[in-house]
Amino acid sequence: MIFNPHKTAVPGRPTRVLAASLALAATTLGVVGCDRAAAGTLEGSRLQLPVSGGTVAVDTSSLAVTAHTGAGRQLVLSEGAAGGLGKPGPVTQTADGARWSYPDKGLQVTASSQGGRLRIKLRSDRDESVKWPVTGTDRAASSVQVPRGEGLDIPVRDAFWNRDTEKGGLAGSSMEVGGELALPLWGYSMGTAGGKGGGSGVSYLTPTDLGTSLGFASAGGRLRATAAHDFNAGEGTRDYEVSFALTDGNPVAPAADYRSYLSQRGQLGSLREKIEQNPAAEKLLGAFHAYVWGDARTASGVDKLKKLGVDRMWLGYDSGPGPMKAPAVRAAKKAGYLVGPYDTFANGQDPKTADSPTSVWPDRVYPDFCVRKADGTPVTGFGNRGCYLSSRAFEKAEPTKHYLADRTRSMVANGADSYFLDVDATGELFRDHGKGHEMTKAGDRRARLARMKRLSKNLVLGSESAQWWANKVLAYNHGSGTPVADGLWKLERDRKTWGGYLPAKAPGAFFKPVELPRELATAMYDPTYRVPLYETALHSSVVNAERWELSYDKLPAQKTTRALLAMLNNTPLNYVLDGPTLEKNGPELAALQKFFSPLHRAAGTERMTSFRWLTGDRSVQRTVFGDGKLTVTANFGSKAQGGLPGGCVDAKLATDQQPRRLCPARVTG
Repeated sequence: MIFNPHKTAVPGRPTRVLAASLALAATTLGVVGCDRAAAGTLEGSRLQLPVSGGTVAVDTSSLAVTAHTGAGRQLVLSEGAAGGLGKPGPVTQTADGARWSYPDKGLQVTASSQGGRLRIKLRSDRDESVKWPVTGTDRAASSVQVPRGEGLDIPVRDAFWNRDTEKGGLAGSSMEVGGELALPLWGYSMGTAGGKGGGSGVSYLTPTDLGTSLGFASAGGRLRATAAHDFNAGEGTRDYEVSFALTDGNPVAPAADYRSYLSQRGQLGSLREKIEQNPAAEKLLGAFHAYVWGDARTASGVDKLKKLGVDRMWLGYDSGPGPMKAPAVRAAKKAGYLVGPYDTFANGQDPKTADSPTSVWPDRVYPDFCVRKADGTPVTGFGNRGCYLSSRAFEKAEPTKHYLADRTRSMVANGADSYFLDVDATGELFRDHGKGHEMTKAGDRRARLARMKRLSKNLVLGSESAQWWANKVLAYNHGSGTPVADGLWKLERDRKTWGGYLPAKAPGAFFKPVELPRELATAMYDPTYRVPLYETALHSSVVNAERWELSYDKLPAQKTTRALLAMLNNTPLNYVLDGPTLEKNGPELAALQKFFSPLHRAAGTERMTSFRWLTGDRSVQRTVFGDGKLTVTANFGSKAQGGLPGGCVDAKLATDQQPRRLCPARVTG
């Protein structure tokens, strides 16, 4: 089936739909009428296969892919592989498609129609690389969807994004699918030849994300995206797969397609099931998140939050010399809050000189467990501190040495019921050449999943910038809500501007307000480019927030936009709090959390079923969760639209008679 548009406009305005809404019915893409393998036809080098919403044709001489939609449109889904593949071998038809080879490249290819999608698999018998698919070349391509953080929808002719990365754009950049994208996908919406919106689109899924990158180029003032895959035996990446699906052109359709893909394969987690397994996880629903420092991590600090009317919070604390003590943990749990330490299993340092308790390990974990390069030298750890530690080395030792179990036990001896395990679920994976604990990046991923699964049985587990493969073991995620642009890392390294790690009770890196440079603010927070890809794919599986160093008060100029995005996406705001900020900003936090809490309690376990723009400038946006359980409309503009003032959001639960309204800039507590 193809995703169908719903024409619903701002109340009081004429119907004007500029991008089709997305209706994600219970029977998602490929489940109804498309679940059986379908045979194709072969004419010369043209292999034609049925897919949901039309047919596709693969040119076996080049891997060019075109489509004919049910509405009669002809689309170019990919040009032939860049640089060519050489002369193809004979084509053999199969029950669901065909197979052939490219001997010059050592490639075996299978193309099939499965689950309503075109599925193309390449396997190489040698270390080689290909640049394919080559996308965005259809003259009707109007916008490209990129899952950087929560997600972006970028008009292909947009002048800002056609600039190079030094000026905030995408041209000339390349992103590792398995390392820098929150989801292993991208997509295009196809307007008409005259550039008008909607009706058709394409989703590209790359489940073999390791070894795959997505590069962008500006050609004739239009953004094109080309994937590249390195076939490497040592890295275990000799297989490459891309699935193509036709969509209705909605900007979140690729993520909806991916959600369906995960569900069909039993790879989609459920927050409801996580709550059944560990009832403490239910306290995530309605909660804002905050790392607490100084007096905010005491029992009296927790009591202040409770007295302000904050009914749900996730409270985290760093692993420095003054962690949250048992009385404060008891107070937090009594208040209905989750509480947990920050930890990392990724860094090891010499215990005599280590600068963090989390980097100190017993016995010879350091240096024996260091990830090592092919030449035997250790991989230097984050911030040039110590080394990165091998997840495989830990897994091999755990049955007898219990290093991780002992560490976790000591960290939650104060009664903490949650845990934040930094970087374990990110794309920062390693190939390890260390003797006795060799691993590929895929092996690193498996080992991390194994230990996170153990932790999640008794603790409400979260990690940093969690990727799709961790969605079944994590309950929450800090970071995937932020579409980080390269300029952010440069800014954070400027300690004078960004702030450092002193004073210990309120480090400037977290508490000092910062004004983002204009280009960085545009790349990360301009709402006209933001779309909820991550939430469309994983909303009912993982509670997602922004990066913890980007607290709500860190970026004053973006506060209203970030509050509206959080309410629109039904995701919590993330804070850092010490005694003075709790006193100063606590009433505002409480007012925002009071608005958010009933909405997230009702819809936090529901799918995001619709996203659409309601105005031509994309300033008014609407989301729907569940079967109408929650509808949210946000006006990011400065002028009222359909009775909704600029800078405000209306949220309506199915049980409400009237929408609830929040105007964040007017909130004083």
